[in-house]
Amino acid sequence: MNNKYVITTITALLTVLLIYAGAKIFYPDTSSKSIKVGFVYIGDTVNAYTNNFYRAQTELEDAFPNNVTVIAKYNISKSVCAEAIEDLIKSGCSMIVSTSFDFSKTTKKVAEKHPDVQFCQATGDNANTAPMLPNYHTFMGTIYEGRYVSGVVAGMKLAELINKNKIKRSGAKVGYVAAFPIAEVISGYTAFFLGVRNIVPEAVMVVKYTNKWSSNIIERKCAEELIASGCVIISQHSDTTGPAIACEEASVKLGKTVFHVGYNQSMTDVAPTTSLISSRINWAPYIITAAEAVLKKKRIESLLNAKVFGNDATAGFEQGWIEMIGLNRLIVADGSIEEIEQIKKQFKSGNCTVFKGNYVGTNPNNADDVWDLRKEFKENESRSTPTFCYVLNDVIAEE
Repeated sequence: MNNKYVITTITALLTVLLIYAGAKIFYPDTSSKSIKVGFVYIGDTVNAYTNNFYRAQTELEDAFPNNVTVIAKYNISKSVCAEAIEDLIKSGCSMIVSTSFDFSKTTKKVAEKHPDVQFCQATGDNANTAPMLPNYHTFMGTIYEGRYVSGVVAGMKLAELINKNKIKRSGAKVGYVAAFPIAEVISGYTAFFLGVRNIVPEAVMVVKYTNKWSSNIIERKCAEELIASGCVIISQHSDTTGPAIACEEASVKLGKTVFHVGYNQSMTDVAPTTSLISSRINWAPYIITAAEAVLKKKRIESLLNAKVFGNDATAGFEQGWIEMIGLNRLIVADGSIEEIEQIKKQFKSGNCTVFKGNYVGTNPNNADDVWDLRKEFKENESRSTPTFCYVLNDVIAEE
């Protein structure tokens, strides 16, 4: 054989081997690798908030059936969070998903003791505060987007009721069952209300706080009081179906004109004639990508399709982190479906402005802290957790 061809053949083979070796280095094959992922849940799957994380857990298992083993701990209180995490690490978990804001400080302290384990804290706000740890991460979806869309759907229903003379324009009053007067909750109900006002500018809102994340009895009682005060649409940032059931019973048994907007789960099963729509955060995209990064021994944030702030990440409709669910086609106003899709497109392209208008808001915890919304407030501009904490003067009342 001609030496020239021998040399050429050998050179080609070496090139292929080098490319293959490089690919193995820079794009590791995860097919033969496996990890254990631990989940720390504040509730169980009966609770809608926890159930959304459980959905992500099952999607993770489906995505990596041969590579990921999940160990879950349910109904973990803040006081035993550290113990639960340590147990998961002893069981061989190299990635921990902590699902409650109340676990944030403890989870970070444990992360400092275990630098070889990756910790992913949902709804946390302390990844980028000292001490910054390369193995501690926070994440949350831009839920204000879903709240705003829900508000537009509610506003369209209000407009329909007004046009059909079911209520007077002066009776465009909505109610909100809220857990706590904190930024996450205030940001959410403000986005919802501004969505309503985008359709019905005369609308006003009353907010009732339960001071609990989950209490069916208290949530239902608050909703009943809001309905009795004349609210014709009730929404919520609380964990149970209590407000939805209150709306359904007021409508069916008492003949009240009232509709409901939910959160974290579809509520059409308990309120088939009154529940309009719900929104929720989809935790799966982050958790699946984080596990992939751990399998490939890469920095989690380097693989995310999201806005990344150091070790903190967020995304919305554009990456499927926010979802609209439970759309009740039988009772939503005409045109609602098309409007939902239009607004989602605007969010995906970055062209939907929410926190702006002829309003002034006051921080309920500091009367000297105000925001004039003639200057747009950009939510989630520098971190994944909400920061808008201003109650709109004159148009939103707190109780």
